[in-house]
Amino acid sequence: MHSVHEARRRSTRAGAAMAIGVIALLTGAAALAAATTPANAATQVNATPQANATPAAEAPQAGQPTRAEVAAAVAKLEADANLGATTSTRKLVRNSKADTAVAQESPSWLRWIGDAFAWLAGTARALLWVGGILLAGVLGLYIKRFLQSRGERSAPLRFATPTHVRDLDIRPESLPDDIGGAALELWERGEHRAALALLYRGLLSRLAHVHGIPIRDSSTEGDCLALATTQLTATRSAYAGRLIRVWQRAVYGDIEPTSEEFHALCTGFAAATDSPMPAATVERAA
Repeated sequence: MHSVHEARRRSTRAGAAMAIGVIALLTGAAALAAATTPANAATQVNATPQANATPAAEAPQAGQPTRAEVAAAVAKLEADANLGATTSTRKLVRNSKADTAVAQESPSWLRWIGDAFAWLAGTARALLWVGGILLAGVLGLYIKRFLQSRGERSAPLRFATPTHVRDLDIRPESLPDDIGGAALELWERGEHRAALALLYRGLLSRLAHVHGIPIRDSSTEGDCLALATTQLTATRSAYAGRLIRVWQRAVYGDIEPTSEEFHALCTGFAAATDSPMPAATVERAA
């Protein structure tokens, strides 16, 4: 309804403006005709009978159109289809009072949900930025941990030398300095099993602590021999093989070595198991 009244006001204003323009045009034309009229025409006008003269109160001034002329011009403008027509335009206008009434009639929880959605819509951009920053932080932390795990995997694992292989103590401090001589003394006293055990323990201790062979606490004789063969020279691995076979025959087969064989193992123990001398030291000794 507001839009219809507004359209009518606009149409009336346009018609009035056109009427004023026509009046101004007629006024200009009358002024031009008065300027060009001869003097005798003015005399004839004055001689017009008093009965036909316009009253003094309604007589127009010189050069101005009469009311009849103005009324005719306005009627002509209103009759024009392009100017006199009334155009109706409908426009939706929000009724704030009705919205307020509806909001007051709605339950409180429903209004709370509507307010929450309105707040989310207003802060969607801020939430998007915050979510992006959090996602970037989580991704950076994941990449950091992944790189750290790769670095830990690429680093070689340090081998922890065991203190015992099965029930045999292989710690260097539990063994004498001259293992071959001490084993030979036990053999001469008739303690053959103790002499063999000391010689075998000394071999395992030297393989693990001196040569760095990764012997574990659960390694068998075969495991120790396989590791020694791959990481020792041929002479040293051959000695380790002879000593391990003598130990296996005595423990599992109850077959003791001969005195000559055991003497050879004791005298060759240091040369086969001690750490090799550097090349420069060998040259100075020569």
